Amino acid sequence: MKLLGFLLLLASCLISAVWTTKTVSKYITQLEQDRYQSIFTEGLRSNDLQSVYYSSANVAGADKTQDACKRLNTIYGESKLNDFEKNYYLTGAWKNFGCKEALPTKVKDSVKNALQKDSSSSQEIYFNLHSAKNLNLPIDEAVKTQLGKNLQALLKKDDSLGSLGHGFAVAAELGSHGAFAHDRVEEAFVQADEVDGKMLQFEGGLSITALIVNGAFKLSNGLKKPVPINAEQATKFATYFLSRSSIQTPKGVSILLEALNTLSAQKTIAPICVMLAGNGQLLPESPVLSVKVSDLLGKPLSPALAVVTATITPKASSQPLASKVNLVPSNADPSVFTYNLKSLNPPRGQYKIDIDAGGYKQSLKVNVLGKVKVSSLEIGVGDSDSVATIKKHSVSFANKLDTELSADAQQKIVLKVQLIDEASGKPLSVHQAFVLLRNKNTQQEIIFVAEADSSKAYKFEMDVGARSNDFGYKSGVYSVELIIGDALISNSFKWLLADVNIKFTGETPQETSNHPRRPLPEIIHQFRVPEKRPAKLVSDLFTGLCLAPLALLLILWAKLRANVSNFPLSLSALGFHLGLGAMLVLFGIFWLQLNMFDTIRYLTPLALVTFLCGNRLLRKIAGRCSEK
Repeated sequence: MKLLGFLLLLASCLISAVWTTKTVSKYITQLEQDRYQSIFTEGLRSNDLQSVYYSSANVAGADKTQDACKRLNTIYGESKLNDFEKNYYLTGAWKNFGCKEALPTKVKDSVKNALQKDSSSSQEIYFNLHSAKNLNLPIDEAVKTQLGKNLQALLKKDDSLGSLGHGFAVAAELGSHGAFAHDRVEEAFVQADEVDGKMLQFEGGLSITALIVNGAFKLSNGLKKPVPINAEQATKFATYFLSRSSIQTPKGVSILLEALNTLSAQKTIAPICVMLAGNGQLLPESPVLSVKVSDLLGKPLSPALAVVTATITPKASSQPLASKVNLVPSNADPSVFTYNLKSLNPPRGQYKIDIDAGGYKQSLKVNVLGKVKVSSLEIGVGDSDSVATIKKHSVSFANKLDTELSADAQQKIVLKVQLIDEASGKPLSVHQAFVLLRNKNTQQEIIFVAEADSSKAYKFEMDVGARSNDFGYKSGVYSVELIIGDALISNSFKWLLADVNIKFTGETPQETSNHPRRPLPEIIHQFRVPEKRPAKLVSDLFTGLCLAPLALLLILWAKLRANVSNFPLSLSALGFHLGLGAMLVLFGIFWLQLNMFDTIRYLTPLALVTFLCGNRLLRKIAGRCSEK
């Protein structure tokens, strides 16, 4: 028993540890919230009653003029929704707009009557009950009891996800009269589908998923029952909702925000967002690490975190650069925590940041950028087959060589540049080192890759004669530019360092032919010549062989003295034999020209007539046999 208790305690500790690490890497940004407000504002002008309702519920200071209320009546009359849905959206929007005049009497009477009778679905109960709340109609214990019994009977007949979701929302309003529905919550959540091991959703998408999550949590909280899911599941549901942040309809945005608020309100399991506040590129002059720690809607956590720590480890090493350093809340945004790495003097490279925010853990990646410096650069022109004759010119960074270089087809252009890290002074390797040559007249460009040698110096060497074809044999003055870029340097550059007058020799590709260009002969597709047909005698002989079985059949009938005279001259007998013959002819035509679908279309009525006639014929023959 002690061992069992110890194992249970250990398992609970492990589960708790797993839960406390659950975070998401996204939240609803201010830009997205502004876009949502635009959707709601546009929805207020819509002619769709549902869009107007959801928009009015989410726009502060919505138009409360008499014209808006009159427009609601017009939209209500034109709506094609069910009566109970129309009543719900109308009463809800009427309440959100704060309309002073009374609603049409028929609407109130419709809602009152709906509460007095049993509904045909949990969705209908949901809309009728909330319509009554919007109208401030009294809902006494007797009505709640009736609605509870009606709902319980409906959920036994229809346990679909939509029915359960609306049922949970209704049961939450009924209090103890809806407590029975809590037993169905687990049944609903086990039907959630997992996507890529990262998200949970219900079949039906955002609407059904939000409906079940909102309704189940509201029911559990109202009955003071444990939350229906654990922290890991809450994180996966939150990840799914955040993945749908690009929703474009007022209803979709409204239920999305409601679901995220519902999950954020569950303090024991609510996931939080831990992500980089910037782009993850830390500049060498001010390497400030900024981490966003917020709820799913980007708001600071409440209560505020006592401490947020970070362990900083270089990607190429297992030894931390700093352990458990405290991040400081930003004055401008209390959800952003910062730490200046300047005192650590981090070298250029990639780093893993392990964040611990009140027990929630998240691993992030940042790049500490460095600055590249040109230690030396030499460019020269010399003979292709000689190294000693190359005259090299040194060029200081950002300057251009004063003299114009010249190179012909017997020479080569050579460039060598040494790059160093400005902070350490050590040779630096970069991701991109290119040499660009641009014709100053035609602006034609050609780019070459500069390769690093064993000393990490970058070299470029171009044999003018061998590369003539790449330039199209176009002689002229070319500017030489050096392009240096890397994801881990902050001062990538493009440097115009010299001009070279290049003279190509030889004929251009257009002049290499001794004959003027002529159009090629037209390509005409030719089908294969058909095979030669056999002689007529062979065809006739083959046809005769095919007909031989039929002739043999007739001969045998005659020899056996087939009783053809006893053929019954009735409609069923004629129909049956003609039907069989017609089907055989149809099969022949199918072999010659018809396709399968046309054949089946013609065969169906023939087969039906043949079957009916054959059945009647067999019944007559059986009747005659019984009489004999």
